Amino acid sequence: MRTERDALGERTLPDDALYGINTARALENFALGGHPVRHSLIRAMILVKKAAAQTYLHIGEGRPDVEQAIVAACDRLLAADLTTAFPLQALQGGAGTSTHMNVNEVLANLALRELGYEPGRYDIIHPLDDVNRGQSTNDVYPTALRIASICQLGLLSEQCAKLQTALQEKENAWETIPKLGRTEWMDAVPITLGGEFGAYAQAIARDRWRLYKAEERLRVVNIGGTAVGTSQGAARRYRFGVIEELRRLTGIGLAAAEYPMDITQNNDVFVETSGLAKALAVNLMKIADDLRRMNSGPHGGLGEIRLAKLQQGSSIMPGKVNPVIPEMTIQCAIKVMANDSAISQAASHGEFELNAFLPLIADCMLENLELLTECTRLFRERCIEPLAADEENCRRHLEASHAQSMAWMPILGYDTVAAIVKDYPPEEARKRLQRESESKRKETEGEGKSDSH
Repeated sequence: MRTERDALGERTLPDDALYGINTARALENFALGGHPVRHSLIRAMILVKKAAAQTYLHIGEGRPDVEQAIVAACDRLLAADLTTAFPLQALQGGAGTSTHMNVNEVLANLALRELGYEPGRYDIIHPLDDVNRGQSTNDVYPTALRIASICQLGLLSEQCAKLQTALQEKENAWETIPKLGRTEWMDAVPITLGGEFGAYAQAIARDRWRLYKAEERLRVVNIGGTAVGTSQGAARRYRFGVIEELRRLTGIGLAAAEYPMDITQNNDVFVETSGLAKALAVNLMKIADDLRRMNSGPHGGLGEIRLAKLQQGSSIMPGKVNPVIPEMTIQCAIKVMANDSAISQAASHGEFELNAFLPLIADCMLENLELLTECTRLFRERCIEPLAADEENCRRHLEASHAQSMAWMPILGYDTVAAIVKDYPPEEARKRLQRESESKRKETEGEGKSDSH
């Protein structure tokens, strides 16, 4: 066992533990029993640390052997399973300081191993003096969150594009299948099944574009701003160099904030991005709900489409198959909406120069993007692509309604058509509307001949 000390006292740690005293304290303080910090955020934070170390190598500050060992430690972590080295819970006080300290300690101890020392030899490589040189939680954490969000947005945008394509394929395949349109759950006017799916495709296309544009503001980062955005404690050459290194490492067109204090204290960009993700969730929920209803039956419902049969739907009703993928999609959408509310509230509680609730924003933001990415993929693969149309039922519902009566309104007028559809069933109403229309036409033609004489 090894003993580590800080300003608050001592803690005993296993000799081979990669984390240190700050992480140990946080494990005690935030023992919520939930899930750990998301690995996408940890990986992005390690990329920031690698960029910082490489910058110091390039500008000739710090000790070259230490900076090289830190870079090597970053590379080892980026290629590893992060579960054991980063055990902290996602929700924590301190604006993310505990997660940041966890990363600093692990990198320091791995770098010590690179140089042949045992973990805990902070007189050789210190988590704060070396790994955290010229940095603060308040510029590292937001920068890492933006990088992680951009990476996940790219994956989500790709899945939206594939879903849009799948919906457009259904639009083209079913463009000649007439069906009953419905408004407020009531019979409306004739449409085509393909037209309905074309409208779904348009909604997803808008989501794809909105999420793509959200990246523009996420690319602006405050790395180099340190504690409150004034860059106190960060060398000028480092500030300019680290953003270049981050661009190279991530492949993202990151831009240094013109006013780092703004990025440090204000989190409205995450509220905006979350809102756009919520818009996608709303559209997915709407489409999934429609599909559940169009699939209802198979004998007592609408039965206009047939979802793929994926699993048994009841422990007591033989043969029952449920619309499980649309139901999963709806639940994911509800979760995204709940997280969006949490992000909005957390962002509004950023007092003065920092938001202490950034861990909640980060956890909800990344969960939403990850959840939507996988949900959109499954919705496409297991719901939309294998979906089949029941053309017979589509026609049957249409013919059993008064939906086609609107076609006679320009000739007969609203009141006449309304009176006929009120008093007669659909087939008889259509015959009467046709006769009334022909009579009206002849009457109009007769008046026209009389006027000509």
